[in-house]
Amino acid sequence: MKPFSTYPDQYQQQPDNKVNIFKDQLKQLNHNMNVDHIAVYSSPNCYYRMRAEFKVWHTGNTSHYAMYDKNKKEPVFLEKFPVAAQSINQLMPLVMAEITQHEMLRKKLFQIEFLTTQTNDTLVSLIYHKSLNEQWVHTISPIKDKLGINIIGRSRKQKMILDRDFVNEELTVNGKIFYYQQNEGSFTQPNAKVCEKMLAWAVNNSKNNHGDLLELYCGNGNFTLPLSQNFNRVIATEVSKSSVHSAQKNIKKNNIDNVSILRMSSEDFSLAIDKIRPFRRLKKYDLESYHFSTVFVDPPRAGLDDGTIEMIKRFENIIYISCNPKTLINNLDSLCRTHNIEALAAFDQFPYTEHLEAGVILKKK
Repeated sequence: MKPFSTYPDQYQQQPDNKVNIFKDQLKQLNHNMNVDHIAVYSSPNCYYRMRAEFKVWHTGNTSHYAMYDKNKKEPVFLEKFPVAAQSINQLMPLVMAEITQHEMLRKKLFQIEFLTTQTNDTLVSLIYHKSLNEQWVHTISPIKDKLGINIIGRSRKQKMILDRDFVNEELTVNGKIFYYQQNEGSFTQPNAKVCEKMLAWAVNNSKNNHGDLLELYCGNGNFTLPLSQNFNRVIATEVSKSSVHSAQKNIKKNNIDNVSILRMSSEDFSLAIDKIRPFRRLKKYDLESYHFSTVFVDPPRAGLDDGTIEMIKRFENIIYISCNPKTLINNLDSLCRTHNIEALAAFDQFPYTEHLEAGVILKKK
């Protein structure tokens, strides 16, 4: 695939090209599906990323944000990064100017990461090839207060938290605001505007499903919170301890009382629901009392494993969000033997790249 340009005035053609590739992949399934009606959700053409990571390149008494050009095998210095949120662009020169005034902050600093939100709550992570001490905390604390941001320091097996290691986000879905705690180092959707479109699409396509919902790979509850309003009860699983902690915080923050979060993999839950293996953590849950009408899956790039695919085939409705259309196609080849595709969507979460997020609604034949 040819590389995508990064010129905003040429943006609109790019999601169209990616969707056409997705259509061609779907046609290979040979399940007599109509791939012409794919809802396409574009991104803002600039200032859309809520996360950005930069290498730090030191030259003499100055330091630079840098990315590495693999073709030329040399660093490219950056003064701004238009794909990142405006708050990140505004902070980039301010943070670097403060750091370059203190040799203790510059020394062995090799990476800076920004995490921000639509409410401009921003966390900056400074990552070092050295251990950090109280002198580092004493030096960086006034800068944190001056810039009005949260700062943490990280090195090998060390994490220095000055205030908190998360940001607070607000996402609006069909006019309703949902509140999220997003932890540093944990996965969150990088494109907030497209994320809101994904959430609304999932909610709108499950309004008539009723019953109970099973969600696999729930993360920090990104989809869980808005989807919960369409169902009587929700069981959501996630393997990451930090994400489970955030999801539980987010459920409480949004005053949601019909969701239970389980820390377990989709493979283990498949074994549990099929009564192949008991799990102590499920002791207080009567899975047989749930009337699951719908399963929601948002798996990693590897897609769903065979056991999980067979388990979700029993559900009347499947909502599948994919960050990798190639593995999605492989999974659909099996799922379409028991289910029909009711709706397709493409979300341009990552403009100027070949990556595309896809959504599929499936209903049992």
